[in-house]
Amino acid sequence: MPVDREIQERQKAIWAAGDYATVATRIESVSEEVVARVGVEEGTQLLDVATGTGNAALFAAAAGAQVTGLDLTPKLLVTARERAAEAGYEIEFVEGDAQELPFDDDSFDRVTSVFGAMFAPDQARTAAELVRVCRPGGRIGVTAWRPEGLFGRLFKTMASHLPPPPPGFQPPVLWGVEDHVRGLFAPLGAEVEFEPTAVLFEDESLESWMADGESRLPPMVMAKAALEPSGGWDALRAELVTLYEGANEADDGSFRAHAEYLITIARR
Repeated sequence: MPVDREIQERQKAIWAAGDYATVATRIESVSEEVVARVGVEEGTQLLDVATGTGNAALFAAAAGAQVTGLDLTPKLLVTARERAAEAGYEIEFVEGDAQELPFDDDSFDRVTSVFGAMFAPDQARTAAELVRVCRPGGRIGVTAWRPEGLFGRLFKTMASHLPPPPPGFQPPVLWGVEDHVRGLFAPLGAEVEFEPTAVLFEDESLESWMADGESRLPPMVMAKAALEPSGGWDALRAELVTLYEGANEADDGSFRAHAEYLITIARR
C-alpha cells in the first residue's frame, strides 16, 4: 500500500474512534474565528476541507455562504449532516480526500480547514489543492496545532509509545510552523499571513480531563486500545498526566489550559 494511502486509512480509523462530535464542540470558537478571518457574506461560495462534524461549515452557512463540506471519514459526515439539518442549513457534505479535491479549478471564493488538512499525508499536495480550487482573489484559512503547544506535545508524547510511522511521514503539526507553511504556499503564488494564538480548555479536574480524553479524543482512544493489551498504556498515561499537570493554569483543583495553534490566511 502506498505510504499516503496507508496513513489515510489509519487516519480514517482514528477519527471514527471515540467521540469526536463531543470533542469538536470545544473548538467551535476556532471555526468561528477562521470563518470571520476569511470573510464570508451572503452568497459566498465556501469549501470547508476536512470538515469533521461541520463546525466551520455551520458558521459559514449562518453567515449566508453557500457551503460545501468535505471529509475523509463517513462517520463524521453523518453527524455534520444531522447538525446542518437541525439548524435548517442546506450544506452539501461530500466524502473525499484533501489531497485530491473532487472539484474543478477556481470553484470557491473561500476555502477553510480547521485542524483538518494538517492530517493529510502529502502536505505540499494538500496545499496545492487548497489553492487550486480557490478562485483568484479568494482567501484560504487553515489552522493547525503548534508543535510546542499543548496538543503538539500531546501528539509527540503518544507517538513515542507507538510504532513508528511509515517512511516519508510528515508530522501534522508542521502546519503549525510558519516557515514550513510559507514554504508550502510560496511555490503556488499565494501570499500568506499568520497569527499564533490559543484556545482555552477547561474541566472540573485534571483527572476528569484525562478520563474524558481516554474515552472521547480519537487519537488517545486508539493509543489506549493499541497499548493496553500489552500493559503499555499505564506508562503513556502517566506521561500524559505529567504533561497536563505542567500545562494546568488552575490552582483550585480544576483544569484550565491553553492549547496553542497557528492561523494561516493565504490569498490567491
